[in-house]
Amino acid sequence: MADFAVIPALDLKGDAVVHAKAGNRADYRPIESPFGAASDPFAIARGLLGLTASPSLYIADLDAIAGLGNHFELDRGLSYALPDTSLWIDAGFSDVADCAFWLPLGATLVIGSESLAGVDDWREIHAAFGEGVVLSLDFDAGGRKGPDALFEDPTLWPRRVIVMNLGRVGTDQGPDIDGLKSLVGRAGGRAVFAAGGIRDAGDLSAVADLPAQGALLATALHRNAVTQKEIAALLRERRS
Repeated sequence: MADFAVIPALDLKGDAVVHAKAGNRADYRPIESPFGAASDPFAIARGLLGLTASPSLYIADLDAIAGLGNHFELDRGLSYALPDTSLWIDAGFSDVADCAFWLPLGATLVIGSESLAGVDDWREIHAAFGEGVVLSLDFDAGGRKGPDALFEDPTLWPRRVIVMNLGRVGTDQGPDIDGLKSLVGRAGGRAVFAAGGIRDAGDLSAVADLPAQGALLATALHRNAVTQKEIAALLRERRS
């Protein structure tokens, strides 16, 4: 079996960690977490990473995605505080210039399909930055968010792809296993990471069995619905 990664997610809005729920970003409120106060992203990040033993931390800069500023300096601070962690940052990147501004962080840039006006914008980003970027194929309750060609043509995909179901984020709906299975089947060996709706260890196992390369989690970790012991057991199983 291939290794499986459980990657914690940090959603930043107004310099605080917020609870992402169902993609309604205007309604996101400060997170209630056993790892620290919402106003202390550093404590929460350390807690999440300690729980998951993940080499990576996914950060959604919701202000940047909405065009309301960004958390560049906060993210820079996190990169200094977590030198052994690879930061995956989605900051609403829409073109090459957007991406270039964030390059000094040395982070992995996540390009959300919802932020792209057209497929040519993605082609230019991919050509400029190669396989170092991650493509996030974004969905909400209404379906695809972004250029249709990105969803229909897997030859456009880089080696790492997130399937982000915004409508299920922070909810108890569970992941869209059928939709994920279809995309994994079309990925041609690319690493697919699931995001949105994972409630418990059973959901994690179902995603791993697709087989996906990993999953992004937040709510289930803050609620202790997925425990450190369960994550460790799953990772051992996937390595056996």
